[in-house]
Amino acid sequence: MKASARSAQIAGSAALLLILTGATGCSKLKARDQLVKGVQEFKAGHYETAIDHFQQSIELDPSYTPAKTYLATAYSYQVQPMNNTPQNLAVAQKALDGFNEVLAKDPNDIDALRQLASIHRNIMQYDQSRLDELKVIQLDPKDAEANYSVGVIDFQKADKNASDLLKANKITDDLKGNAKIPPKLCTQLAGQNSALLDSSLQYLNRAVDINPNYDDAMQYLNLDWRRKADIECGNDTARKADIAKADDWVQRAMGARKANEAEKERKASGGIDMTK
Repeated sequence: MKASARSAQIAGSAALLLILTGATGCSKLKARDQLVKGVQEFKAGHYETAIDHFQQSIELDPSYTPAKTYLATAYSYQVQPMNNTPQNLAVAQKALDGFNEVLAKDPNDIDALRQLASIHRNIMQYDQSRLDELKVIQLDPKDAEANYSVGVIDFQKADKNASDLLKANKITDDLKGNAKIPPKLCTQLAGQNSALLDSSLQYLNRAVDINPNYDDAMQYLNLDWRRKADIECGNDTARKADIAKADDWVQRAMGARKANEAEKERKASGGIDMTK
């Protein structure tokens, strides 16, 4: 090949590469423009319109992770809590698919994990939500919300076990240890609830250690100790001690709630402490 022909070929290839690079760069710019428009619609609460923009952004730049995250988030905002209709589950699945795609690229994306936990909780897939929260805790042990959520899920299972047993045996729940539960049934309930309550207490206490004014966690600790009293099985001293701990957490929750309300008022007044 003559030098002039070779030079012309090289020049042609360079020109084509420049055109392709320019086209790619243009697509990326357009993708970012669609993302900005989508975010604006999202903030305005126009989720369907936002979804359209995010989808266009991804079509323009399939590797654009922020657009995928926002698309999944927009879907998640349309998921209705405690609703297992096919339509709601379909929307939830779109959100889950989006966040799982983000996690496939970065398994340590803690925000995506938190979103998964929230969606699974909203569609009442509590076991999966618990697993999601445990992954969050593994990445951030000081996440008070994740510890709280695990504790609540464990308590709710234990509470259902107790409520079902009491109802089946026509025993009115007195929330003071239900000393009238027959020994055989108490042993059965202890087998179901002992590990659940220990786990719930562990995670809820950790949530309060992280956030000393976590009044919701304190309220669940109160409930945990009341369910703990159910399974003392004839040990009246232990039952009364559990109820005393429950009552203590009620008082602590009330104090924390008052402190939180006072802090909200302080912030609303521009940070001025009106008590001084």
